[in-house]
Amino acid sequence: MPLHTLAPHRTTGILNCVARWPHPIKLMTFLARIVRFLFWLLVISWSMAILRRLVGKMGHQGRPENSTMDVENDATSKKLVRDPICGMHIAEGLALTLRQGNELLYFCSADCRDQYLGRTQKFASNG
Repeated sequence: MPLHTLAPHRTTGILNCVARWPHPIKLMTFLARIVRFLFWLLVISWSMAILRRLVGKMGHQGRPENSTMDVENDATSKKLVRDPICGMHIAEGLALTLRQGNELLYFCSADCRDQYLGRTQKFASNG
């Protein structure tokens, strides 16, 4: 195809490059989409970081920043026991205990222990 049919008048320098570029609008749209994507990616990542910090601070409201739970560091604290009410497994050193006769029962919380005691009292009262 002859050059004179593509450009009826002569341009020089950068204008010549723009005149020969097939779709400068499409290029600008593409670049705008990339910039918009990067902007939203940055906004979302910052939002996630802020949410992580807020959730992390909410978990530490009940106790001071540097406090840790006193947990035994021997083999008994690594043994898992099962709560008879909810079925949750918990480290033996962290569990609440209740001795009934010869049996030692482990509970994950005071609520589960109270439910167990309520059930045994109900069975005892029914005979």
